[in-house]
Amino acid sequence: MATQGASRQPKYQRIADDLKRAIKDGVYAPGDRLPGENDLMATYEVARMTARQALGVLRSEGVAEARKGAGVFVRAFRPLRRRGIQRLAQENWGAGRSIWAVDVDNRQLVVDQLEVGVRPAPDLVAAVLDLPQGADACVRSRRFVLDGKPVLLARSYLSAELVAGSAILQEDTGPGGTYARLAELGHKPVHFREEIRCRMPAQSEAGQLDLSMGTPVIEICRTAFAEGGRAVEVNEMVLDSASYILEYDFDA
Repeated sequence: MATQGASRQPKYQRIADDLKRAIKDGVYAPGDRLPGENDLMATYEVARMTARQALGVLRSEGVAEARKGAGVFVRAFRPLRRRGIQRLAQENWGAGRSIWAVDVDNRQLVVDQLEVGVRPAPDLVAAVLDLPQGADACVRSRRFVLDGKPVLLARSYLSAELVAGSAILQEDTGPGGTYARLAELGHKPVHFREEIRCRMPAQSEAGQLDLSMGTPVIEICRTAFAEGGRAVEVNEMVLDSASYILEYDFDA
């Protein structure tokens, strides 16, 4: 039965599976060049388009990356393990640590694009934050780069009235970040909700994240709530799906 199932697979998928198996078995190590289109055409006796599709599968799954003029190589980037519960614990940001510290260990994380401003909140965000339609929000937009690879776009919205005069309106929010500053303002987050879905990226997102064609993104919308259930922040994030493992560890 397994053989029959395999025979019904498209040729390019079988080739891609062979290459992934070879990578898993250590035949090709991170950074190694994979067989090119001509090699695959000769080995599997297939057309160029079939060979190209097989390599495209590996690129779209984040297993391999193309280097202009050099070929396709096994991706050397180590996925980022996003610990969804531990990273938001008050013991981290309340002690002045970034919520990213839980994820990155000793790897190099850089925010290379940062924009902070005040503008009308989108209608859906205003509804969540319980703001009048057209009310101003503090908007913090960032791009995060890990080990030289763009991995995340994030845009946070907070009531401009709520955070007026605080470091949240500055590029550097200080130790513990936005949540520590909200606590100082008397609006400490005590509960978080994250909604997650996968989709294909918009053209601008694909460009900012330097995604290979066909690579999906993970969209996470996190809402932070203060005592009494008031929503104090909406954070819309777009993650390179090939760069992340989402980990949720909790008791039964």
